[in-house]
Amino acid sequence: MFTRSELEIKTLKQLKDLASRYGIKATGNPAYKTSWITSLMAFPVLAIQQIKQGRGLKSPTFVSFQALGTALDEMETPTVEQTALIKITMEGRRMSYSDRTCPREIIKPTQSKTAYRASY
Repeated sequence: MFTRSELEIKTLKQLKDLASRYGIKATGNPAYKTSWITSLMAFPVLAIQQIKQGRGLKSPTFVSFQALGTALDEMETPTVEQTALIKITMEGRRMSYSDRTCPREIIKPTQSKTAYRASY
């Protein structure tokens, strides 16, 4: 994912920002670049090991996979306007109070659908 040379040229702040983007914490003292570089280089390998060990994410069974496929088919595809509404809501913009419920009802399953499709 990241090479050591790619990370070593970054400042401490850039490394912290990069780690923050992925939710990664420093290994050891966060005041040192090497702590952040180690974490950023190691997390992909650790994630794969955890999957192989059966920790965290697991592959769904065939029956579950079929049920997910059916649910995704039922959701269909958002219109251009619905896609724009989802994007602006994901950016943190809010609608008037009386109209807020509808975007949440749309966004939650759509996020799941997008995440699911992106993972396969």
